Amino acid sequence: METLAGMRLFAEVVERGSFSAAGRRLGMAASSVARGIGALENELGARLLNRTTRKLGLTEAGRLYHERSKRILVEVEEARLSVTQLETAPRGTLRLNVPVVFGRLHIAPALADFLALYPALRVDLAMTDAFVDLVEEGVDLAIRIGELQDSSLVARRLAPNRRVICASPGYLERAGVPTAPEHLAGHNCLIYKRQENRSLWRLRNAERTHEIEVSGSLLANNTDALHAAALGGLGLAILPIWLVGPDLQQGALNIVLSNYQVSPAALDTNIYAVFPHSRHLSAKVRALIDFLRQRFGPRPYWEVDDHQACATARLEAVSS
Repeated sequence: METLAGMRLFAEVVERGSFSAAGRRLGMAASSVARGIGALENELGARLLNRTTRKLGLTEAGRLYHERSKRILVEVEEARLSVTQLETAPRGTLRLNVPVVFGRLHIAPALADFLALYPALRVDLAMTDAFVDLVEEGVDLAIRIGELQDSSLVARRLAPNRRVICASPGYLERAGVPTAPEHLAGHNCLIYKRQENRSLWRLRNAERTHEIEVSGSLLANNTDALHAAALGGLGLAILPIWLVGPDLQQGALNIVLSNYQVSPAALDTNIYAVFPHSRHLSAKVRALIDFLRQRFGPRPYWEVDDHQACATARLEAVSS
């Protein structure tokens, strides 16, 4: 129990950024918090924090201990909640933050069924693509797609985020079907706007990763805009299956280069539910995570059955 108490104290200091802020959160004097961290460091025989007059910083040992202890604390809390909340229905307000397009297509429609299961629960939904500090904004749960930048958050994988290069049959009939990554340089590519100046599309197969610098007549910071332009026949776009699945099934869009995996700069292509470490899994957060994991399933409903064969057949028809 003393070890767990030390882990909790250390996690609170890391999360709050100072002894005094952690003390206010825990109802302790800053000096008591400092002594507790000192005792933990003595017990471990390693320095966990670099202390300056202005801020605290994690040492290499501190970063490792924080990551490992965070997982342990979550498991301990989940074990406790699995017993104490067996008969407790989720209630109160759940503050939820989701990306705009994914939220519109897959989260907002799910909330009616979710809230029907838990009538004592209320959801406060915010849809934004901007980075939100969950602790500062008091958010209980967020949906994040791709690489997770904030190591202070606890993540639960909900579904894969598979992306494809696709275009309308009309565009492919006019411009031709690219059959190798290097062909992309000659196409009008619809580009998701990022901070960097260069627009690189990365494709991987069993042999290697290809990096192709592409260009096109549309740059946008919103996947809805790229989706609409691709449907309108403007060019090729990299889009997630959760957005274009119905279009692929109906033939409004075709996949190209289906034998390559579209790879972002970070190879983490999953959809996560994330929550602040200090919140753990409350009954309401646990309920929504379990609901979404069951709703999406091991193979999400937006995936396209045998999409490569289907796309290949359509492309052959377009090319002939």
